[in-house]
Amino acid sequence: MKKQSEVKCGSVNLTKRVSALLIGAALVLCLATANYAAAQAGPPTVFLGSAGTFAVLSYAGVTNAGPTVVTGDLGTYPILSCTGLPTPCTGNGPGQVNGTIDSGDVIAQHAQASLLIAYNDAKGRTTNPIGVAGDLGGMTLTPGLYKSATTLALTGTLTLDGAGVYIFQIGTGLTVNTGATVVLSGGATADNVFWQVGSAATLGTTADFKGTIMAGTTVTLATGARLNGRALALNASVTMDSNNITIPIGSQTVLVVLPIPPPRHRGD
Repeated sequence: MKKQSEVKCGSVNLTKRVSALLIGAALVLCLATANYAAAQAGPPTVFLGSAGTFAVLSYAGVTNAGPTVVTGDLGTYPILSCTGLPTPCTGNGPGQVNGTIDSGDVIAQHAQASLLIAYNDAKGRTTNPIGVAGDLGGMTLTPGLYKSATTLALTGTLTLDGAGVYIFQIGTGLTVNTGATVVLSGGATADNVFWQVGSAATLGTTADFKGTIMAGTTVTLATGARLNGRALALNASVTMDSNNITIPIGSQTVLVVLPIPPPRHRGD
């Protein structure tokens, strides 16, 4: 009798005589379904389109100093300038990009167009906004739409608790002070956190930040700041200094499942 393989997905128990490859595909489907269900708390997610693969995206160039590591794509459009990064940028490092660099090409152009749509989507949300102001330090927030008419700051620790989508609408600037931290708990993920910033976003020295920053003007990361998310500048530049920027894996990530190969016959 052939051994049966079992896959569990939530309360559903799938028992099939299937290959390991099919089990893997079933697990991918289960995880995708679970991630989608988890993201239903709070508002609907912000779809980033072709900007979703970019850890860093700029309108007016990218400047780097120090051994920054970017995990994800990096792009700039329409201004081609990028320095302190590998070819095709100038300066031959010292930054490292574990992804594709798109400098002024059609891919970066399309990503900027997608960013504009995503930015306006996040900015235009109006369902059940929760007012916030001043400094978010010391707060614990659950999934939802948070709105500040002017600036927001973060000193100390902000905790995002619970699986779902977090959208922050910030009228002007976002300032994350030295050593400030965003902590994710209770199933919260960086891929479901969005910061729509009306003007400039600044991450202070050694800050540890989470989520996709969509800034109307500049995004600046001071020395040693870390970002599990994206630094996306709609109308100005991105500046980095010895940072670690890692694109989050989640609902904005496209999974490609390869077709099952045909069975091999004995003697092949």
